[in-house]
Amino acid sequence: MATDLATWALRDRVALPTGTIAVDVLGADRPGVPVVLTHGTPSWSYLWRHVAPALAQDRPVHLWDLPTYGDSTGERPSVDGHARTLAALVDHWGVDAPVLVGHDIGAATTLRAHLVHGTPAGALVLVDAAVLSPWVTGATQHVRAHLDTYREMPNHLFTAMITAHLRTTVAGALADDAEWAYLARYAGPEGQQRYLDQVAGFTEDDTRDVVARLGEVAVPTDVVWGAEDTWIPRTAGSTLRNALPGAQLHIVPGAGHFLPEEASDTLIDLLNRTLP
Repeated sequence: MATDLATWALRDRVALPTGTIAVDVLGADRPGVPVVLTHGTPSWSYLWRHVAPALAQDRPVHLWDLPTYGDSTGERPSVDGHARTLAALVDHWGVDAPVLVGHDIGAATTLRAHLVHGTPAGALVLVDAAVLSPWVTGATQHVRAHLDTYREMPNHLFTAMITAHLRTTVAGALADDAEWAYLARYAGPEGQQRYLDQVAGFTEDDTRDVVARLGEVAVPTDVVWGAEDTWIPRTAGSTLRNALPGAQLHIVPGAGHFLPEEASDTLIDLLNRTLP
């Protein structure tokens, strides 16, 4: 694993029906309960670059890029496809009841893998979770409704649009290198198509049955939310906590939607206190 922020990359690849998935594991020889970190959108495993090495001091930490995100390739992306991928990876890794941590649609992916596809979990941690309707933001709904127009948009205008959108993921400001690490995945005409293909796959059809089964979650669950999240308000965190039996809610002051980016130290402390 390259941990230099400018060269972050996952070292291994796993060929699955949903795509060729970039994966890695830190702390493979550590004795603690394994953790699987699942990012959301519009990000990739780079989001965990501070969190993963810290957790890996005590336990194996598994990382992956969702299909078509980061360095993974694959089919037209969707939460259901991501959940099938996660289920297959947990089986591939041979980990027994890991702690599943998911951010944004990664949280929906985690819940769907667990509830629908039977992926074992010793505990769940859901961070700024895109699960409860409406989780597709208004801006993204507009793009999804006019995909042909956005596919034809001049690339420089499209880049300016998604740059502005990305900057709303945090309460403060993204560092220049971090901003580029996210934007680079959507650079140029090819990146524009990649972004729009991802948006095309956003549907709340993939979470309705998950929401209906939240009461079936029988493992320790923590819901973590940025107090300044403007994408999905903190009230959604309270509602989600109430729907999950015995769940704990943690509100992180001063953090926006990309909480692992903006408040990694707080998240690391919280995880170290709550992980088995």
